[in-house]
Amino acid sequence: MRVDEPATLRSDDGDGDRATFLELFFDLVYVFALTRISARAFEDLALEGGKTTWSAVTGGGKTLLLLIALWMLWQGTAWTTSRYDPYHLWLQVIVITALVSAMVMGVAIPRAFTGSGLAFAVAYVVANVGRSAILLLVLRRIQYRRLKLRMLITYVVSGVLWLAGAVLPTNPRVVLWSAALVVEYLGNRFGWPVPGLGRSTISRWDIHGKHLAERYQQFYLVAIGETILVSGLTFTRSPGGWQSIVAFSAALATSVLLWRIYVQRAGQILGEAVTGAEHPATIGRSAADTHMVMVIGVVATAIGYELAVEHPSGHNELAWLAVVLGGPALFLAGRARFEYEVFGRVSPSRLVAIVALLLPVPLLVRVPLLVAAGYAVVVLAAVAVADVRRAWGRPPEAAAPPF
Repeated sequence: MRVDEPATLRSDDGDGDRATFLELFFDLVYVFALTRISARAFEDLALEGGKTTWSAVTGGGKTLLLLIALWMLWQGTAWTTSRYDPYHLWLQVIVITALVSAMVMGVAIPRAFTGSGLAFAVAYVVANVGRSAILLLVLRRIQYRRLKLRMLITYVVSGVLWLAGAVLPTNPRVVLWSAALVVEYLGNRFGWPVPGLGRSTISRWDIHGKHLAERYQQFYLVAIGETILVSGLTFTRSPGGWQSIVAFSAALATSVLLWRIYVQRAGQILGEAVTGAEHPATIGRSAADTHMVMVIGVVATAIGYELAVEHPSGHNELAWLAVVLGGPALFLAGRARFEYEVFGRVSPSRLVAIVALLLPVPLLVRVPLLVAAGYAVVVLAAVAVADVRRAWGRPPEAAAPPF
C-alpha cells in the first residue's frame, strides 16, 4: 500500500497485468448480487409473469434496470483500477467503498422498487460520487483532475435523479432511475461533457489494456458461475425425476458452451487486441458495452434454465421462451460484436444461430419448456463446433482490431 504520494497511472510492469486480491474480493460480491437479480427475475416470470405477459415485461424491465446499475458500478471501478495505481491507499478506499455499495445494492434488489429503494440509490450514488471526488483530490496531473471534475458533476446530477426517484412511487421511480442511467452512459460515452468545462477525447485516455481485458474476462466468468450456482440451487429444490435431471444437465452443458464460445478465440486475446489497437481506450470502451450485452444474455439464460429445472414439463409461456432462447441469442449478438472488436470481422455462424434460436419460437411455445432448453443447447453446440472447425489445422489467429 502506498500513501506518501498522489495517485499515479498504473505501472506497465508485468505485475500490472494482474488483478489485485482486493479486486477479486470485489468480484465475489457480484456473485451474490447476480443471484439476487436472477431470483427477482424468476419471481417476475414464474409467479407474477404467469398472470399476464405485460406483468412479465414490466417486471423484467425493472430487473434489467437494476442489473445495468450493478454493471455501471463494476465498470467504473474496473476502469479506475485499470488506469491508476491499485496499491495506493485511496484507490483501495475506492474499491472497498464500491464493494460495500454493491453488497448493499444486492441486498436491496428484491425490494428496490418498494421499501429498499432508498438504500439501493444511496449505495449507488455514494460509490460513484465518492470515486470521482477522491480521484479529484488525490490525482497529481491537472488534466486528469479536470476529467474527474466533469465526472463528479455528472454523477452529482444523476445522483439527484437517483435519490429523488427513491422517494417516489414505482412508475416515476423507474423513469427517474432510467434517466439517471442514460445521463451516466452518455457522459461516459462522449467524454463526460460539461458546459463551460468541455469534454475529453476517449481515444486519448491512458489505460492498462491487459488489466482491463482481464477484468472483463473475470466478470464474464462470474456471470457463468452464477448460471451454475442458480441451476444447482434450483435442482436441489426440485422434486426430482428424469425431466428435472435432463433440464439440469442442459443447464450445465449450456454453461460450458457459453464459456467455450466466449474464449474461442477472441476471449483469449482481448488483452492483445486492446494493447495493439491504435486507440486502446476506444476498444476498451466498446468492449464494455459488448460485455454488458453478453452478461445480460448469460444472466437471462440462467433464469431460463432455472425455469426449465423448476417447470420442465406442462404449460409454457412466451416470457419464459424469451429468456430460454432470447438469452443465448443476446449473448451471441454481443459475442459477434466482440469478435469484430478483436478481429474486425464476424463469423456467419453467430448470425445464423441467432436466427435459428428465434425463428421457431411460435412452435416451441406449444411444447414443454424442456424441449426449448434442449434446442438451445443444440444451437450453441453447433456454434462451438463451427468455431473448432474454422480453427482446426490453422495457426492461431492474431488480433486485428479495427479501432
